[in-house]
Amino acid sequence: MATKKKTTSKLSEEKVGLKYGFRSGLEERIAEKLTSQGVGFSFEELVIPYTTPPKAHRYTPDFELENGIIIESKGRFLTADRQKHILLKQQHGDTYDIRFVFSSSKAKISKRSLTTYAMWCEKQGFLYADKEIPAAWLAEKRNDI
Repeated sequence: MATKKKTTSKLSEEKVGLKYGFRSGLEERIAEKLTSQGVGFSFEELVIPYTTPPKAHRYTPDFELENGIIIESKGRFLTADRQKHILLKQQHGDTYDIRFVFSSSKAKISKRSLTTYAMWCEKQGFLYADKEIPAAWLAEKRNDI
């Protein structure tokens, strides 16, 4: 019967490093060297905030009615979509009238949230409807904001 030899492969070094909080064998070796030289240090305690530079994006609405109202139809309303529409409202709220038509405005924005799509729209100042565009929206006169 064959027995397995202990190996000191890079993989096993990484596993040991992870056990003690290091993400790599290299981090572990540096920590050992600093310790053996009597150099004090901390590991991953300092947190430095930074902002990634803005990136230009483009939004293509689902429908633009002849009266200027923009309709965005949504079955699922993901975090990225919500963030995008907040930015659009901040940057173009005086220019465009964006409204939502949901499959169900009673749906929760996530499994752990009590907030529904409708609640989110009300908080953010967006008009919304369920399943179809309300006749009142279609009858509105053009409002060149």
